[in-house]
Amino acid sequence: MKKTDKDILEVLRADSRLTPEKIAAAVGMTIEEVKTRIRALEDSGIIAGYTTILNTDELDENAVEAFIEVKVDLQRGHGYQKLAQEIVAYSEVKNLYLVSGGYDLVVIVRGNSMGAVSRFVSEKICTCNTVISTSTHFILKKYKVEGATIKSGDDDRLSVQA
Repeated sequence: MKKTDKDILEVLRADSRLTPEKIAAAVGMTIEEVKTRIRALEDSGIIAGYTTILNTDELDENAVEAFIEVKVDLQRGHGYQKLAQEIVAYSEVKNLYLVSGGYDLVVIVRGNSMGAVSRFVSEKICTCNTVISTSTHFILKKYKVEGATIKSGDDDRLSVQA
Protein backbone atom coordinates (compact mmCIF):
# COMPACT_ATOMS: atom_id res chain seq x y z
CA MET A 1 0.00 0.00 0.00
CA LYS A 2 1.25 3.46 -0.87
CA LYS A 3 2.27 5.85 1.89
CA THR A 4 -0.24 8.40 0.57
CA ASP A 5 -3.05 5.87 0.97
CA LYS A 6 -1.94 5.13 4.54
CA ASP A 7 -1.87 8.87 5.27
CA ILE A 8 -5.40 9.30 3.92
CA LEU A 9 -6.64 6.33 5.95
CA GLU A 10 -5.12 7.73 9.14
CA VAL A 11 -6.89 11.06 8.60
CA LEU A 12 -10.19 9.30 7.86
CA ARG A 13 -9.76 7.00 10.86
CA ALA A 14 -9.50 10.06 13.10
CA ASP A 15 -12.54 11.79 11.54
CA SER A 16 -14.41 10.29 8.58
CA ARG A 17 -16.50 13.46 8.24
CA LEU A 18 -13.62 15.50 6.86
CA THR A 19 -14.07 16.89 3.37
CA PRO A 20 -11.66 15.98 0.56
CA GLU A 21 -10.39 19.55 0.78
CA LYS A 22 -9.39 19.15 4.44
CA ILE A 23 -7.92 15.71 3.82
CA ALA A 24 -5.88 17.06 0.90
CA ALA A 25 -4.49 19.83 3.09
CA ALA A 26 -3.63 17.34 5.84
CA VAL A 27 -1.76 14.90 3.57
CA GLY A 28 -0.24 17.36 1.09
CA MET A 29 -2.14 16.21 -2.01
CA THR A 30 -4.55 17.84 -4.42
CA ILE A 31 -8.29 17.50 -3.86
CA GLU A 32 -8.67 15.45 -7.05
CA GLU A 33 -5.86 13.09 -5.99
CA VAL A 34 -7.55 12.55 -2.63
CA LYS A 35 -10.95 11.90 -4.25
CA THR A 36 -9.36 9.42 -6.67
CA ARG A 37 -7.45 7.60 -3.93
CA ILE A 38 -10.51 7.40 -1.63
CA ARG A 39 -12.63 6.05 -4.49
CA ALA A 40 -9.95 3.42 -5.21
CA LEU A 41 -9.75 2.46 -1.53
CA GLU A 42 -13.54 2.06 -1.43
CA ASP A 43 -13.63 0.06 -4.68
CA SER A 44 -10.90 -2.30 -3.46
CA GLY A 45 -12.73 -2.92 -0.16
CA ILE A 46 -10.00 -1.42 2.02
CA ILE A 47 -12.54 1.20 3.07
CA ALA A 48 -15.50 -1.05 3.83
CA GLY A 49 -17.86 1.69 5.02
CA TYR A 50 -18.35 4.75 7.17
CA THR A 51 -20.17 4.83 10.47
CA THR A 52 -21.22 7.01 13.37
CA ILE A 53 -20.32 5.95 16.89
CA LEU A 54 -23.31 6.45 19.19
CA ASN A 55 -23.33 6.69 22.95
CA THR A 56 -26.36 4.43 23.33
CA ASP A 57 -26.45 5.02 27.10
CA GLU A 58 -27.33 8.66 26.45
CA LEU A 59 -30.09 7.67 23.99
CA ASP A 60 -31.90 5.88 26.81
CA GLU A 61 -32.43 2.86 24.61
CA ASN A 62 -33.56 -0.46 26.03
CA ALA A 63 -31.49 -2.38 23.49
CA VAL A 64 -28.64 -4.54 24.75
CA GLU A 65 -25.44 -5.73 23.18
CA ALA A 66 -23.49 -8.89 23.92
CA PHE A 67 -20.30 -10.71 22.98
CA ILE A 68 -20.97 -14.34 22.19
CA GLU A 69 -18.00 -16.67 22.18
CA VAL A 70 -18.58 -19.67 19.92
CA LYS A 71 -16.66 -22.95 19.96
CA VAL A 72 -16.79 -24.83 16.67
CA ASP A 73 -16.27 -28.47 15.70
CA LEU A 74 -14.77 -28.17 12.24
CA GLN A 75 -15.95 -30.75 9.74
CA ARG A 76 -13.51 -32.45 7.39
CA GLY A 77 -12.89 -30.29 4.34
CA HIS A 78 -14.68 -27.25 5.80
CA GLY A 79 -13.15 -24.23 7.48
CA TYR A 80 -14.85 -21.48 9.43
CA GLN A 81 -16.11 -19.70 6.32
CA LYS A 82 -19.37 -21.63 5.91
CA LEU A 83 -20.47 -21.05 9.51
CA ALA A 84 -19.33 -17.41 9.35
CA GLN A 85 -21.47 -16.83 6.25
CA GLU A 86 -24.46 -18.33 8.03
CA ILE A 87 -23.97 -16.18 11.14
CA VAL A 88 -23.35 -12.84 9.38
CA ALA A 89 -26.66 -13.18 7.56
CA TYR A 90 -28.59 -12.52 10.79
CA SER A 91 -29.62 -8.89 11.31
CA GLU A 92 -28.81 -9.07 15.02
CA VAL A 93 -25.11 -9.60 14.23
CA LYS A 94 -23.07 -6.40 14.27
CA ASN A 95 -19.57 -7.91 14.16
CA LEU A 96 -18.07 -11.36 13.72
CA TYR A 97 -14.44 -12.28 14.35
CA LEU A 98 -12.34 -15.43 14.07
CA VAL A 99 -10.17 -15.44 17.20
CA SER A 100 -7.48 -17.47 18.92
CA GLY A 101 -7.91 -19.00 22.36
CA GLY A 102 -10.53 -21.21 23.94
CA TYR A 103 -13.25 -20.19 21.50
CA ASP A 104 -13.12 -19.86 17.72
CA LEU A 105 -15.52 -17.03 16.94
CA VAL A 106 -16.69 -13.90 18.72
CA VAL A 107 -20.08 -12.58 17.61
CA ILE A 108 -21.23 -9.13 18.70
CA VAL A 109 -25.01 -8.85 18.65
CA ARG A 110 -27.64 -6.26 19.45
CA GLY A 111 -31.15 -7.10 20.61
CA ASN A 112 -34.18 -5.40 22.13
CA SER A 113 -33.67 -7.15 25.47
CA MET A 114 -31.53 -9.71 27.26
CA GLY A 115 -34.22 -12.24 26.48
CA ALA A 116 -34.07 -11.45 22.78
CA VAL A 117 -30.30 -11.95 22.76
CA SER A 118 -30.68 -15.20 24.72
CA ARG A 119 -33.27 -16.46 22.23
CA PHE A 120 -30.98 -15.49 19.35
CA VAL A 121 -28.18 -17.57 20.87
CA SER A 122 -30.34 -20.60 21.64
CA GLU A 123 -32.46 -20.57 18.48
CA LYS A 124 -29.97 -19.42 15.84
CA ILE A 125 -26.34 -19.81 16.95
CA CYS A 126 -26.67 -23.03 18.95
CA THR A 127 -28.70 -24.74 16.22
CA CYS A 128 -25.82 -24.50 13.73
CA ASN A 129 -24.46 -28.00 13.08
CA THR A 130 -20.83 -27.29 13.91
CA VAL A 131 -21.37 -25.21 17.08
CA ILE A 132 -20.18 -27.08 20.18
CA SER A 133 -20.74 -24.42 22.84
CA THR A 134 -21.25 -20.71 23.45
CA SER A 135 -20.57 -18.22 26.21
CA THR A 136 -22.55 -14.97 26.25
CA HIS A 137 -21.27 -11.77 27.87
CA PHE A 138 -23.70 -8.83 28.05
CA ILE A 139 -22.16 -5.38 27.70
CA LEU A 140 -23.00 -3.42 30.81
CA LYS A 141 -21.16 -0.17 30.11
CA LYS A 142 -19.03 1.19 27.28
CA TYR A 143 -15.95 3.27 27.99
CA LYS A 144 -14.31 3.39 24.56
CA VAL A 145 -15.66 2.33 21.15
CA GLU A 146 -13.61 2.33 17.94
CA GLY A 147 -11.14 4.74 19.51
CA ALA A 148 -13.82 7.17 20.72
CA THR A 149 -14.12 7.68 24.46
CA ILE A 150 -17.73 7.37 25.56
CA LYS A 151 -18.68 10.16 27.93
CA SER A 152 -21.11 9.24 30.64
CA GLY A 153 -22.84 10.76 33.60
CA ASP A 154 -22.12 9.70 37.14
CA ASP A 155 -22.03 5.99 37.74
CA ASP A 156 -24.95 5.41 40.07
CA ARG A 157 -23.74 2.00 41.25
CA LEU A 158 -21.97 1.69 44.57
CA SER A 159 -18.20 1.45 44.50
CA VAL A 160 -16.56 -1.79 45.50
CA GLN A 161 -14.21 -1.49 48.48
CA ALA A 162 -11.64 -4.06 49.54
